[in-house]
Amino acid sequence: MNIVIMGATSGIGLELARIYHAQGHSVAIAGRRIERLHRISNELGNCPFSQIDITQEDATFHLTTLIECLGGMDLYLHVSGIGKQNRCLDPQLELSTVETNALAFTRMITFAYHYFVQQGHGHIAAISSIAGTKGIGVAPSYSATKRFCNTYLEALTQLAHMQGHNIRFTDIRPGFVDTDMLSGEFHYPMMMKPESVANTIVKGISKGKRVLTIDWRFRLLVALWRLIPSSLWVKLKISSR
Repeated sequence: MNIVIMGATSGIGLELARIYHAQGHSVAIAGRRIERLHRISNELGNCPFSQIDITQEDATFHLTTLIECLGGMDLYLHVSGIGKQNRCLDPQLELSTVETNALAFTRMITFAYHYFVQQGHGHIAAISSIAGTKGIGVAPSYSATKRFCNTYLEALTQLAHMQGHNIRFTDIRPGFVDTDMLSGEFHYPMMMKPESVANTIVKGISKGKRVLTIDWRFRLLVALWRLIPSSLWVKLKISSR
């Protein structure tokens, strides 16, 4: 299987690249940090790589070139995303989060969708978050954009079915993962290691999971969140310190 991983320079994306390479799949990696791409490519037997900033309009052009170097694509794994707590509601942080997690997400996912339509088959898997379950006050744009990702993937799943396309989708919803994105001044409970999360993702994709919430503690947490009425939710003080 030919696999392209967008956002493979660290964390979950890097661990996914390592696992799929070890399983014997053909892997291509992409991200913004060129020095890490060089190092990881060497680690993975000089696999194809490309420096891609998904917020730029030329991102799909570079992705096309990368796919050609790989010899095709069967699975597109979108791991790229940003997110920080924004208690002071800094407009620039809110807007940059929307640009990456919503606008750029749409750019890359629609490209993969059209590629697989033309090819006749394919699988799109993307990292969203349990944060898309409810609007979280300390991270407004992050939780909102992750809800966008959830809904967009659900809509494309329906669209592919309506149009008779052989395209599968997996919406990956991790809880808190010990990656660069969650480094900083705040403490996050029930932190998971990217290695174990990546293993769960690989197994879930192989089983054709449509929605994959990781792990059982966060599945329980999400179930509880869904039971809370909006009128009560907005009065809760949800915080991580």
